[in-house]
Parts: sequence; structure tokens; C-alpha cells
Amino acid sequence: MSTTRRGQQYRHTPAFILLILTEGDAYGATLLSRLESELPAFKTDSAIIYRTLQMLEDEGAVESYWETETGGPPRKWYRLTPAGRVRLKECRDDIAERVSNLQHFLQAYAERVGGQ
Repeated sequence: MSTTRRGQQYRHTPAFILLILTEGDAYGATLLSRLESELPAFKTDSAIIYRTLQMLEDEGAVESYWETETGGPPRKWYRLTPAGRVRLKECRDDIAERVSNLQHFLQAYAERVGGQ
């Protein structure tokens, strides 16, 4: 896989993370598990998730806190912020535009080249 394609594969990772966080706070391993189960064709790993979370935190789209009272190892949890909801809407608009363009491509391809 080319470097460009690999970068494109992770382009929407922030959108998926923010969308999951609309359901409530989560920690990195939970986010990774959800992404793997809900989007089986979306290949990611923990390093990508944690880099994306750090980027989102730096932007103010998420905030983090530590949970230390569970008896297990401390876990860093993340929650969506108001700025994160704005960013999520921007992601939604970007994805809708891309989907429209891709649908046009598929239709034009079927008409010009034929078949699937």
C-alpha cells in the first residue's frame, strides 16, 4: 500500500472517534475495539488511535481524565467537548461531500465502463 493510500485510510479516524464519543466517555482500548467491530474494513491500531486522541485533545475537541478508583491500572478516559461537536459536524459535512462525489464516480463508471 502506498504512503498516500495509507494516509487516506486514516483520514476519517477523528470523525469515527468523535462519533463514538457522542455515546459517552471512553478510553483508548474501548475506542479501538469499537472501531474494529463496527468497521471491519477499517484497518487501524492502538498507535493511530492514541495519536488521533492526542491531536483531538490538542485541538480541544476532546478532553481527558484519569480513572484510578477501579482497582485496576489507571485508565485515561476521553470525553467530547462542545468544540468536538463542532468538529464532528465539520467531519459529517466533509464525508457527505465525499460520498456524493464517490457516488457520482460509481454511476459514471457503470455507465461508461459497465458492470460492477
